[in-house]
Amino acid sequence: MRAEVISIGDEITTGQRLDTNSQWLSQQLTQLGLEVAFHTTVGDHLDDNIAVFRTAIERVDVVVATGGLGPTADDLTRDAIASATGKALYRDAESLAHIERLVTQRGRAMPERNQVQADFPTGARPIPNPHGTAPGIEMVIEREGREPCILFALPGVPVEMHEMWQATVTMRIREHCPQLAVIRHRRIKCFGVGESQLEAMLPDLIRRGREPKVGITVSDATITLRITATAVSEAACLASIAPTEAIIRESLGDLVFGEEDDELEHVVLRLLADRGKTMAAAEWATEGRIAQWLEAVPRNSTQFLGGLVVRSLEQLDTSRLDPETLPHDAAVAVALAEQVRQKTGADCGLAVSAYPPDPDRADSHVCIAIASAEHTRKLRFGCASHPAILIPRTAKQALNALRLELLK
Repeated sequence: MRAEVISIGDEITTGQRLDTNSQWLSQQLTQLGLEVAFHTTVGDHLDDNIAVFRTAIERVDVVVATGGLGPTADDLTRDAIASATGKALYRDAESLAHIERLVTQRGRAMPERNQVQADFPTGARPIPNPHGTAPGIEMVIEREGREPCILFALPGVPVEMHEMWQATVTMRIREHCPQLAVIRHRRIKCFGVGESQLEAMLPDLIRRGREPKVGITVSDATITLRITATAVSEAACLASIAPTEAIIRESLGDLVFGEEDDELEHVVLRLLADRGKTMAAAEWATEGRIAQWLEAVPRNSTQFLGGLVVRSLEQLDTSRLDPETLPHDAAVAVALAEQVRQKTGADCGLAVSAYPPDPDRADSHVCIAIASAEHTRKLRFGCASHPAILIPRTAKQALNALRLELLK
């Protein structure tokens, strides 16, 4: 069964507020076994709202709207649903009594305008809102020649919406849709090649119509492969996902670094802990990004002993450097890695040199070094990329190099 999430409000369409409600509702609907086919965002205009609800009712089985249930003139959801379904509004006495009681308990006089929050399209039933004055709306809308559409309208206030969802809506969806399938996702995290190159390494897995589905997304050079299975049970979903995950891991090898919420910093710290080792970082080009990520991981203090941010050659022990050494030379990365390891007493020093003067040239490279008591390894990576991901991509290249070194 397919669902649509509708977010209502000028504050969303104008970009003044981030629509986190749609994300949360989509997660809940998917967990219940519904395929979320559409996200619709609409401003506070009655005709637009009516059109959006009519379209949603026609094309999906379950509609969940959020926002527009307040008492002010721009709260149009109840009117829009009534017009879209051809129903008149009625005032529900029990809902009105709850609103009056709640307002009075909070030491305020009941504004006349709040009474409209007790209005519902004929045939709809209220969804209780224990701690708010905006009850939700549940409505079964008949459709000729097919199953009815089930519509829920909830307040835009997240804490109220969450409470009403858990207390009422989840149960009601299960009652209306007893034959729902189960949908489960599995995310595999990869780093080290481009998106199209990685896709070419996975023959036929990204094909449309495949079951389980495999989607691919990229964020700051990290590639996420999302496996989605639909089946009669969670166990059946996991059984369907397992062979596809095995193909991905076998095809990509060390390009796969983690799963679900893993980032490279989590994986590197786990590897260090498994091996009883510590690390420190010295950064020029990455401006402390590696240390920032490592510090943000809970309980990292045992493995990560600290970081150093360098902005000039004068901050290095230059006694072993040639006077002609440039900030982006490999020798700088080596000196930084060895220096930070010795100063902190870490088992491993990870360092990044400066960027070359023109990092966007095709032949430009950034240098990385990994120093241990036994040896110092130096590497270089191409740094030409979009300016917005230059620093995070370089920081990930350094962390990934350390990951691969630890795997040896």
